[in-house]
Amino acid sequence: MTIETDRLILRRWQASDTEPLARMNSDPRVMEFFPKLLSRAESEAMIATIEQRISRDGFGFWAAELKETKEFIGFIGLNVPGYELPFSPCVEIGWRLAFDSWRNGYAQEGARAALAFGFATARLTEIVSFTTVNNVRSRHVMERIGMRRDEEGDFDHPQLPEGHPLRRHVLYRKAR
Repeated sequence: MTIETDRLILRRWQASDTEPLARMNSDPRVMEFFPKLLSRAESEAMIATIEQRISRDGFGFWAAELKETKEFIGFIGLNVPGYELPFSPCVEIGWRLAFDSWRNGYAQEGARAALAFGFATARLTEIVSFTTVNNVRSRHVMERIGMRRDEEGDFDHPQLPEGHPLRRHVLYRKAR
């Protein structure tokens, strides 16, 4: 299963994605708003978990590649979080791109395609997205793809300890 946009292919994961994902997950610029950098082993485990969820749910964080060059640039897609959130059950939309792929509109382009899949094919009634308060870049993508901030839904991330600088999160929603 693949999703194509003008410039991207969103697809299942391949063995060749491991190394570029590991590089991306160990880049402090990419991981600025995550609790820590990830090791190669953690990146491999991430791919395995994503693939299991795609098999289970029919969607997930798909590997994103440039259509023209077939270069892996990150991931974009839909996910059922593996932990309880104040608004669970839910399906989230998310993305993580290699630093060299930023500022090209790829996150927005791929996210629009993922939303379309979520509503038309997966028949979801709502998709959410969330990030730490200071992640302005991701918040702008959320707004550009038509998501609306739910200020009453803002929350402290349950997987981060009290006092952690990234704990407070903003919630965005989009209904079908």
